[in-house]
Amino acid sequence: MATTVATATRATENKTQTEENSQNGGQQTGHQEIGHKSLLKSDALYQYILETSVYPREPECLKELREITAKHPWNLMTTSADEGQFLGMLLKLINAKNTMEIGVFTGYSLLATALALPDDGKILAMDINRENYELGLPLIQKAGVAHKIDFREGPALPVLDELMKDESKHGSFDFIFVDADKDNYLNYHQRIIDLVKVGGVIGYDNTLWNGAVVLPPDAPMRKYIRYYRDFVIELNKELAADPRIEICQLPVGDGITLCRRVK
Repeated sequence: MATTVATATRATENKTQTEENSQNGGQQTGHQEIGHKSLLKSDALYQYILETSVYPREPECLKELREITAKHPWNLMTTSADEGQFLGMLLKLINAKNTMEIGVFTGYSLLATALALPDDGKILAMDINRENYELGLPLIQKAGVAHKIDFREGPALPVLDELMKDESKHGSFDFIFVDADKDNYLNYHQRIIDLVKVGGVIGYDNTLWNGAVVLPPDAPMRKYIRYYRDFVIELNKELAADPRIEICQLPVGDGITLCRRVK
């Protein structure tokens, strides 16, 4: 079910974006950056951040992957460059070595993670679409970090359930990044909270959901925004009430909530 819904909503998003571009004479709407998700009111300020602090430090392999992803019809799904930079620094700050990524797409955040980990670091990466992952794979290989990645095609929940059966996997992950089907975020949380170590971090992406979390239910929204909106709101409530974690919600990209397991 999760696979079907995720595929259908991605197709809806793509169709909606295409229709909007057509109505605007074929021009991209909003910010000029493909995959733009910044919640900053000023596009000029976001562009300043990118050009001043992000792009000058962006590794060439990430830049190439970003440019390839920009040509994909679902490019809005990619992790923004500023968020990729943030994840890379975060992983180094917490000395992460064993990580997990749920939702890969073409692999921008995956490559940013792989570059940040030590040479013997590992990433268990899961996505329902191997074809998208393989778009970025040549650049992952070019960067010399493919050996860090264990990619699994298919829904994440069965993989997580298998990991849960293995006691040795409990508390074994330093960092887990979740950026897949939002209707399963709480299902993921119920499992990965035991898989991440005490002191480890979970990052949930898109937790401000295009700003829709503060809109009234009857406000005009794209179909995919409306579909996932309530799931994101419920996740935010549950995370805030979970005594096992400390949280920090940041307006980076489309909103990312960091959860540090404390017990």
